[in-house]
Amino acid sequence: MEAMDASAPTHIAHRDNHTHRDVNGGWLRPAVFGAMDGLVSNLALMTGVAGGAVSQQTIIITGLAGLAAGAFSMAAGEYTSVASQRELVLAELDVERRELRKHPKDELEELAALYESRGVEPELAREVAKQLSKDPEQALEIHAREELGIDPSDLPSPMVAAVSSFGSFALGALLPVLPYLLGASQLWPAVLLALVGLFGCGAVVARVTARSWWFSGLRQLALGGAAAGVTYVLGALFGTAVG
Repeated sequence: MEAMDASAPTHIAHRDNHTHRDVNGGWLRPAVFGAMDGLVSNLALMTGVAGGAVSQQTIIITGLAGLAAGAFSMAAGEYTSVASQRELVLAELDVERRELRKHPKDELEELAALYESRGVEPELAREVAKQLSKDPEQALEIHAREELGIDPSDLPSPMVAAVSSFGSFALGALLPVLPYLLGASQLWPAVLLALVGLFGCGAVVARVTARSWWFSGLRQLALGGAAAGVTYVLGALFGTAVG
């Protein structure tokens, strides 16, 4: 097998085409899934109520109540979850900071051993660890990345998570209510708009997956449609039983 020539120029085709998808999804994944959650849950809620042969006003109130309740629930859940995660990370960083201060030699050896385990020669691994450990904050960041798998300078914000979850859920939940707010008196325009939205969200998700846009869109449309259909039937059955 030929050794790689580090001095060789980068091939233009490789340089231009050697790119990867954003496997973490960035902001796109939570935003789209939040919108889909709002779409599916509110569509299912409204079709379930509509199946009980209630008035148009009742369906609108149900949809708006579902939007508000779901959005606030999502925001509160995300805030609590991210805040708890952040507090745990900060506590672990404090532990690591104390260890670096109390046992700097042991921590240096630990870092050197880690580089050795990845194939770096012992002397070089120790020298690299020594150079990187000169700055306490840099040492903390490196130990956090290597031992905890986190970036201390890029911790998630509970408020940002809460606001984005609230907004994306509310936007998705608004779609099935919108036709009624614009004067529709039947269920089918709300269902149609919601299904189009579900297909669109599924297609957008394809940007962070290996699936084609039409497959992702149809899959999400089928799942949302099934949820709406089941709740409509249940609403009709319950409405008949109660009535």
